[in-house]
Parts: sequence; C-alpha cells; structure tokens
Amino acid sequence: MFEKLKSGFKTFVTKIKTKELNEENLAEPLEELKISLVKNDVAYFVADKIGDLVKEKLLGSRITRGSKVDTFLKGVIRDTIKEILDESRPFDILERVREKAEDDEPYIMVFLGVNGTGKTTTIAKLANYFKKNKISSVIAASDTFRAGSIEQLEKHARKVGVRVIKHEYKSDPSSVAWDAIAHAQARHVRVVLVDTAGRQVMDTNLMREMKKIVDVTEPDLVVYVGDALAGNDVVTQVQKFSDYVPINASILTKIDADASGGGALSVSFITKKPIIFVGTGQGYNDIAPFNVEWFLKKIVDF
Repeated sequence: MFEKLKSGFKTFVTKIKTKELNEENLAEPLEELKISLVKNDVAYFVADKIGDLVKEKLLGSRITRGSKVDTFLKGVIRDTIKEILDESRPFDILERVREKAEDDEPYIMVFLGVNGTGKTTTIAKLANYFKKNKISSVIAASDTFRAGSIEQLEKHARKVGVRVIKHEYKSDPSSVAWDAIAHAQARHVRVVLVDTAGRQVMDTNLMREMKKIVDVTEPDLVVYVGDALAGNDVVTQVQKFSDYVPINASILTKIDADASGGGALSVSFITKKPIIFVGTGQGYNDIAPFNVEWFLKKIVDF
C-alpha cells in the first residue's frame, strides 16, 4: 500500500542527504520529486505545493552536529505532508451522532460520487459500523435513476440488518430522502444515510437533482465517495461536485489496492475538509476511520 509514493520520497532523501542544503543542490531533486508525485496521482498543483513547502523547510533549517540526516529529512517530509493533510484531522463521527441525538434528531448524511466508486457498498459498511457501535440507522434509496439500484441497496441492507426506505423508480429522490428522515424522527433512529445516483460530472440534470436533495434534506454531512484508484480523475470529480454542493467530508474506497496514495493528498488539499473513512476491503467490516499518523507511517517510514 502506497509503495510508489514512499519510493518517490525515499529517492528524494537519498539524493540530497549527502549534499549541502542550498537552492542549487535542491533544484533538480525537487523537480524529480514533483514529477514522481504527479505520476503517483498527486494533482500537479498539490505536488507543486509539496515541493515548495519542502524547499522552504529545508532552506530554513540547520542540521545540528550529531543529528541523523535521514531522520531530519524524513521529519521535513512528514511535517510537509501533515500540513497538506491538516484539514484531515479525524473527527469523531460517533460523538457527533450522539450529540445530535441529545435533541432527539437524526444525524443526516448524504453520499455522492461518480458511478463505480463503491458508494452503495460504503453506505452499507457505515450502517454496519454504526450498528456495531449501538447506533441505529436507516438508508434512503434516493437513487431512483439506475435500474437495479434499489434491489442492490436492499440486498446490502438485509445483510447488515438495516431498513431501507424506498419509492418507485423515476420517483423524486428528494421525496425518498424526506420520508427516510420522517421515519427516523418518528422511530428515534439516530442516523439517516442517503444514497444518491452515481453521476458523471458532465451530467447537469443529475447534478441539479443532487443539489435539490441536499437543499431539501439539509444534511449534517455531505460526503464525497471517491475511488482511490481513479488517479487524477478524483481531482476533477471533487472539483465539479463542489461547484454544486458544499462537500463536508470524503471517503476513499479501495485504498487497500492503492499503490500510489496520491489521491488522499489531492482530495484533502482541494476540499479543505477531512477524509473521514477509507475502504480497506470487500467485507462489511472493511472500513476504518482515516488517520493521518497511519498514512504518514505508510509513506515516510523507510
């Protein structure tokens, strides 16, 4: 996992650790580092920012006699990535749900993303996650567009033991979400998970429909679900979605198969919002809160 990103940083450290840290000696290795980052799914302007921050930290530092150069350089990289991921400091979703429950109101989450990111499976994983933490949830089948979507959602929901609120295909998705919220309020269900139609970013009508769902439900959290393997396409996707609705958080799926790791850096930098979970496998238990220290350990411990 993230081996390619780790390799890029390792090569950079190897090239500069025996040189005097001045602008001339750093120029070529920094340019190579930026190219390596871009090749590993870091958006160009994010790679540029990382290079600038590393350069600033290196030129503004002095290595004291007796200090280990490798340790110092890895520390600079760690601090830089942590700065990029600053907005991804984890918040406790369980605590937020329980705070809302004090007013006997459900915590509403709307999920959006392009086709094929694993959004529906992710919703089932979250329903299972809440259930394991003794928090009830209900799923709104607000994808009334794609044939078979409701049946697919119901299949997942049955396996994790959560109810689905649904209407007929082609019905108003906002109405489905509204009914799910009313159901949760009447039965003191603590979380409403709103599944929406996967959409391509150029589909204006579906984007407007998504905005309507958000306007009607007034969610506590709008969650972008992105595929960690989608590379720089994730950057375009999240930017386009942000044009229509405010994204409050992200979830990256298939991170267990991601050899690059650049998507997490790009999404975090672009949205300025936290990555709250990552998908780590195919099972319903294979979801974990995103942790910056875990990410740093994966790419800087070499």
